[in-house]
Amino acid sequence: MKTNHLKQLGTLGQSIWLDYIRRDLIAGGGLRRLIEEDGLRGMTSNPSIFEKAIADSHDYDEDIRAMALAGKGVEAIYETLSQRDVQSAADELRSLYERTDGKDGYVSLEVNPHLAHDTKGTMEEARRLWNALNRPNVFIKVPATANGLPAIQRLISEGISVNVTLLFGLPRYRQVVEAYIAGIEERAAQGKPVKHVASVASFFLSRIDALVDPLLDKPIAQGGKEADLAKKVRGQVAIASAKMAYQIYKEIFGSDRFRKLAAQGARVQRLLWASTSTKNPDYSDVKYVEALIGPDTVNTVPPETLDAYRDHGDPKARLEQDVKEARWVLERLPELGISIDNVTQQLEDEGVEKFNQPFDKLMETLAQRSPRHLTAKS
Repeated sequence: MKTNHLKQLGTLGQSIWLDYIRRDLIAGGGLRRLIEEDGLRGMTSNPSIFEKAIADSHDYDEDIRAMALAGKGVEAIYETLSQRDVQSAADELRSLYERTDGKDGYVSLEVNPHLAHDTKGTMEEARRLWNALNRPNVFIKVPATANGLPAIQRLISEGISVNVTLLFGLPRYRQVVEAYIAGIEERAAQGKPVKHVASVASFFLSRIDALVDPLLDKPIAQGGKEADLAKKVRGQVAIASAKMAYQIYKEIFGSDRFRKLAAQGARVQRLLWASTSTKNPDYSDVKYVEALIGPDTVNTVPPETLDAYRDHGDPKARLEQDVKEARWVLERLPELGISIDNVTQQLEDEGVEKFNQPFDKLMETLAQRSPRHLTAKS
């Protein structure tokens, strides 16, 4: 019998999650098979995933029409459809959640992406979604923008589990961890339990290389000493960033400050590798899985990457290999005229817009599939 490389990841301490959700996958038994046969341990979603699920199928048409005829607007219809899918998936994963004592078995739902720079609006919507989902094994996704940070801290202090999304840079990662720990400290100081508050920090990968590589192509084309350096760095920045993020993770969650919270039942905020589909066809289709396998991490992958890894993955614990080389890669960028902080800020800004666009497109799709009298708002 052929070895299942996906299942092997679990033995190395990494949880494989699926960056995809769709009604027929859940209702048709596909999710159950992935859990049983591949060792799948969770799911993530975003506006783009829901846009494709609803636009590319007719599974939702009857519900859309019924809600429209009942007078619901497109945003209310979207929320109902997305919440039903997340609840159904969470119910399918519930036994895993209980079996792992709340470590895995989660499904994520994102706040409206248009709230990415609105702290108060993010908190209000996160609370509303958390209460509406009414499942212990869900995450509310909150972007790691400057305005998202105080929302993350407050939500954690209120006992709401958070998937921190759109995270690209190491300085911002430190701020995300600080927000999480400060939220746990607030909750503990109030005498409230912290054991069941969970969080992951979703570090986006392939988009980093997709932006940095073209910047390196210029010195490579010009030749000379810089060209050699650029060739060594090209395609390595995302993985180098992730490896350094893991070193930060170990430093902070191994500190005396967190040990005191852990003694009260607090959980670490695991690093989750996101944006793991390979954008450059010249690179391996499992590039952003292979290099980052390590204890207490999560990798959320789209179906294509899941299939690829099942077929030809080579699971080995590599996350703490070549850490010096990873640091060297990041230190070379200024010599090549690249500011990684500018890169990651650009990616954050673009990432917000990349979620706004499919969200708006989805609203249009819902309007088109509804009776003409449907208004744009509930």
